[in-house]
Amino acid sequence: MSVDCIFCKIIGGELPSYTVYEDEKVIAFLDIRPVNAGHTLVVPKRHSHNIFDIAPDDWAAVSEVVRKLAIAIEKGVGADGVNIAMNNREHAGQVVEHPHVHIIPRFKGDGLKLMPQREYKPNEAEDSAKKIRNAFS
Repeated sequence: MSVDCIFCKIIGGELPSYTVYEDEKVIAFLDIRPVNAGHTLVVPKRHSHNIFDIAPDDWAAVSEVVRKLAIAIEKGVGADGVNIAMNNREHAGQVVEHPHVHIIPRFKGDGLKLMPQREYKPNEAEDSAKKIRNAFS
């Protein structure tokens, strides 16, 4: 637990939340500023900062809850689909430094635009793939 972390305060019962799921490793609650009604955050109970330092067992638990809740959220709110997203570090849009996965219900015509796409520049794809493979080994 981190005394300054808003999610740790929710986990510890110091702040209220609309909890939709909880077990020994994970809690899931409605986002207080939702994209659409039913927008849920899935959070490990053990504090860490993001995908780069989350414990593997916490990540596995969060991932499975995300999978199960995506089904329940889509069905429960009558969505036409869901987006699953995680922002890691400030420049990727992370606001709370505690790992959390967003499950965002989507509805036909809701107007949300995601990830503008582009073409690779010459040799950029090959160079990027090589850098990733080298960093992975």
